[in-house]
Amino acid sequence: MKRALVCGAGGFIGGHMVKYLKQRDYWVRGVDIKPHPWSPGDCDDFKLLDLREAQNCITALTCADGPFDEVYQLAADMGGMGFISTAESDIMHNNVLINAHMIHNAVEAQVERYFFSSSVCVYKDMLPGDPELTEDDVIPAQPDNEYGWEKLYAERMVLAYGRNKGIKARVARFQNTYGPEGTWQGGREKAPAAISRKVAEAEDGGEIEVWGDGSAVRSYTYVDDLVRGIYLLMQSDLAVPANIGSPEYVSVDELAQAVIDISGKDLTIKHIDGPVGVQSRNFCNKRINSLGWQHDYTLREGMKITYKWVEEQVKELVASSR
Repeated sequence: MKRALVCGAGGFIGGHMVKYLKQRDYWVRGVDIKPHPWSPGDCDDFKLLDLREAQNCITALTCADGPFDEVYQLAADMGGMGFISTAESDIMHNNVLINAHMIHNAVEAQVERYFFSSSVCVYKDMLPGDPELTEDDVIPAQPDNEYGWEKLYAERMVLAYGRNKGIKARVARFQNTYGPEGTWQGGREKAPAAISRKVAEAEDGGEIEVWGDGSAVRSYTYVDDLVRGIYLLMQSDLAVPANIGSPEYVSVDELAQAVIDISGKDLTIKHIDGPVGVQSRNFCNKRINSLGWQHDYTLREGMKITYKWVEEQVKELVASSR
């Protein structure tokens, strides 16, 4: 039985990563600053630890049966544009500490394979219709936000440890990920969950608010597709960063309209001022495709599942407040 450590197991992607590994008969330890709000018991062992502290990273990596076979570093201080545009210093401070301590101590603990979760925020702003960017096009660097700058530095640090210290380091750059059991309120939620919440809360015949003019273009990756890509990359010999994302691109207005259609409600979209981020994204996925990965879920298929889950959370919240 392989042993895996999932850092950030109390979060959205980390929680789904735990489920995926358990389905493959791994013994899994989860670590986070908080337990998972919906699936707290999925790990074989869970430790409540703040990974900004070096000693806590050592504790997380200490296993009586010997070194972990695999470490999945998904822990990060992050959220949607509303959060990352206003918490720049906290994001850079907290994530640099987590990433520096984790890779260093994973090497010290003789971990064989180490996965680092990066983001397409490392890339520059794009215009709709611009040619696809490959992973190598990240340089010369011009990320749109500080979260992207920190991710780019952490990538290089992890890969340097891979070259110099012998650990098998793997890096994926995530496109916007969505699905059930993710943050859907409170200010850190991303667009698919935020729009789902707004639609679920809206009265039939009403309206929902969308930041910006709705023209920004994105690709959204369903979480089951993402964790499968992470696992394939971890088991591979691909020692360079790989984009993981769906080739289906839509505008924010198209995403909002898709959720409205799924809900069955008659709603209109009202555009308001708010942080939008880059104008467009368009990335090459040939590296991850070379490992046999393809996305299984269309945006509409994934959003049907996501909207239903968010709608249930909204109904439960309303019922509990009565």
